[in-house]
Amino acid sequence: MRRALALLGSAMFLVIAPGTLAVYVPWTFTRWRMAPPLLGFVPLRILGGLMIAAGLPVLLDCFARFAIQGLGTPAPVAPPQRLVVTGLYRYVRNPIYVAVVSLIFGQALLFGSVSLLEYGLAVWLGFFVWVLLFEEPTLRGKFSKEYEDYCARVPRWIPRFRASG
Repeated sequence: MRRALALLGSAMFLVIAPGTLAVYVPWTFTRWRMAPPLLGFVPLRILGGLMIAAGLPVLLDCFARFAIQGLGTPAPVAPPQRLVVTGLYRYVRNPIYVAVVSLIFGQALLFGSVSLLEYGLAVWLGFFVWVLLFEEPTLRGKFSKEYEDYCARVPRWIPRFRASG
């Protein structure tokens, strides 16, 4: 896949998938209006804002890496031709999913929405099942030993703050 086409595909998938899961659906829950802070604890709003501020650049960086380095997209219909193991992928195998969940939970904390927290848990569970049943077997099949070595060095969900080689 040519790089320009990969960038276009990644941008389209960014709008469709994370755009729906982490922007449109949370908006339907909250209409981006502040409710009382969760547990009456205002610092949770600050934490929510920080989670949003951290999640967005992670998401954008990962989508760009898929196109520029992987020569594909995060979409299963146009997967990368090369295994992406640089940038944030040196610390965690699933930074896109971590970023999307961070954006959802961040909005839940910022806007004081328990139902959005519940939605975030459901999204994370869906990602977990997807990764175990589809994504990891597919990557093992496509990249075999390279992917196995990567899995041995890099954790699935919780970042290791010492970059893998």
